[in-house]
Amino acid sequence: MSILNDKFKTAYDTAPFSQIETKDYIPAFEKAIQETRAEINALVDNSDTPTFENTIEAMAYSGMPLDRLSNIFFNLHAAETNDEMDQIAQEIAPKLSELANDITLNFELFNRIKAVYETKDSIHLNQEQHTLLEKSYRDFVRNGALLDEEKKEKLRKIDAELSVLKLKFGENVLAETNAYQLHITEETDLSGLPEGTIEAAKGIAESQNKEGWIFTLDYPSYIPFVTYADNRELRKEITLAAGRKAFQDNEYNNEENILRIVNLRFQRAQLLGYRTHADFVLEERMAQHPEKVNEFLSDLLIKAKPAAEKEFQELAGFAKKRDGLDQLEKWDSAYYAEKLKQEKFSLDDEKLKPYFKLENVLNGAFEVAKKLFGLHFKEVNTIEKYHPEVQTFEVHHENNEFVAVFYADFFPRKGKRNGAWMTSFKPQYLLNNQQERPHISIVCNFTKPTATKPSLLTFNEVTTLFHEFGHALHGMLANTTYPTLSGTSVYWDFVELPSQIMENWCYEKQALELFAKHYETGESIPMDLVEKIKESASFLEGMATLRQLSFGLLDLGWHGQDPSEIKNVKSFENDRFGSTQLFPDVKENAMTPSFSHIFDGGYSSGYYSYKWAEVLDADAFDYFKQNGIFNREIAQKFSDNILSRGGTEHPMVLYKRFRGQEPQVDALLKRAGLIK
Repeated sequence: MSILNDKFKTAYDTAPFSQIETKDYIPAFEKAIQETRAEINALVDNSDTPTFENTIEAMAYSGMPLDRLSNIFFNLHAAETNDEMDQIAQEIAPKLSELANDITLNFELFNRIKAVYETKDSIHLNQEQHTLLEKSYRDFVRNGALLDEEKKEKLRKIDAELSVLKLKFGENVLAETNAYQLHITEETDLSGLPEGTIEAAKGIAESQNKEGWIFTLDYPSYIPFVTYADNRELRKEITLAAGRKAFQDNEYNNEENILRIVNLRFQRAQLLGYRTHADFVLEERMAQHPEKVNEFLSDLLIKAKPAAEKEFQELAGFAKKRDGLDQLEKWDSAYYAEKLKQEKFSLDDEKLKPYFKLENVLNGAFEVAKKLFGLHFKEVNTIEKYHPEVQTFEVHHENNEFVAVFYADFFPRKGKRNGAWMTSFKPQYLLNNQQERPHISIVCNFTKPTATKPSLLTFNEVTTLFHEFGHALHGMLANTTYPTLSGTSVYWDFVELPSQIMENWCYEKQALELFAKHYETGESIPMDLVEKIKESASFLEGMATLRQLSFGLLDLGWHGQDPSEIKNVKSFENDRFGSTQLFPDVKENAMTPSFSHIFDGGYSSGYYSYKWAEVLDADAFDYFKQNGIFNREIAQKFSDNILSRGGTEHPMVLYKRFRGQEPQVDALLKRAGLIK
């Protein structure tokens, strides 16, 4: 038997990474799929009258070894992949899709669930059990349980194809990211770049036995280059390279994949009785339907666009005055924004970075969690890692109760996709009166330490770390009975509240004093810099809001209508960007072919949720500010009603229980400087 199918003999039942061989995955998946089928068959063949316990609860705990295996494999596929792992993913994805369909389209199983559902008013269930019953019934209906056999077969084929297309989309984006390098051999071309960025580029070149400096499309390399490089032509070159990912005439082009994915999603929604894919998705969101999302985005657009246009004119005027630019282009945006920010606030990210040593920022996040929720993080080496750079921590409550295992993986490498995310290797749940605690991981792509400097974060990276740590707290503080309702298993337009609210502490003097200390001298960040950080928080916020809205509108464009008439990805994208466009279009670039959030992640018809959650987080943090940012009573209410409750109740019910009212949009608009 593979180690992957056995009970792990490790500390806290953590994944035994050192004992896993790539060749183990396929047989392990086959065995776990077989075991899950056997569990479902036993449930269906049970001759007893269907009850909540023998049907709904049994379903909630079924397939857990397979879920655990999937978590391990797909987490590594995102953070530590290779060609062999990619091949396995392509082989396994359709099998998992087939199993999911075999379960949700199982007529006898659905009849048992339906029988319990029809007795819901006469049986005594607590709130979590009631939610589980509702969700179980709805999940089956939403996945085709009421379809006839012919339509069920069609659904199976759609789901199998979609599972492979989504993987292919992500693999193409990663391949294109890895394929590009900007190799500089002339030192004059480095003008304007920070010392640490130059040193990192030198390190990449040396690792390839090359002279000079190499810059890549990985964010810690790309972002500083477009922000600081004085050479406009080179900024243009790397910006165009980023913009044409998976949009080139090569084997990694995603245009056909996009058109196929959106059409299959539409066909699937229609098959299930929904008008569009967005209608299907939004039924299980706080927003509920596409019209509400459109109204939300349009309302914000009306408020943000005048500010964005004014900011754009100011930025263009600044670039003209400073360097004689007649037209501000996309490759100028970050560069002149940084220069204008320095002029307005005397605030330079490079001057801030020495105060944000990665280890200090991480400890700062831990300290904030300690002050708010009484959590203690202890780094240990007794928990196995999937890569030497990963850090592992035991998390305990101040009463010494074990809370979670926490993994942190911070640096870019070849087999790791771009961006930042939180994930879980094992969820929290209660089984046979045994409390199973979660194993939570955050994965980022920050600048690596060099021979002379530790990893120093930009302020944007500081907020990114706090953001992902907020998701991690949602996972770690989970306290539910059923794994399917635990932690981040909530509506997608609610899931960003715990992450986005944590970013607020990065702007507060009381919090910054805990961790923002110069990496060489140990001196605390000067208070005038803290004030400048706060003042600059809404700098170019109109443009930033417009950018986020453009992504939400593009997402809804792909998924909120019949896409069968869309033939050209680029022209469709241009149409959707019409109301939000500030910069001239670049014909050889398109965003959609690398828009992984909606084609490879879980955000299809859901990108608006970042802005939606900003309304929630601004309103929620306003509550903290009124009572003190480290007020334990408010923090306890947030933990009890939001972080620990997972998806056990409707999010608006949970939010109102925490806040005492529905969220008000004014707190966000004030924070963004869009209203006084």
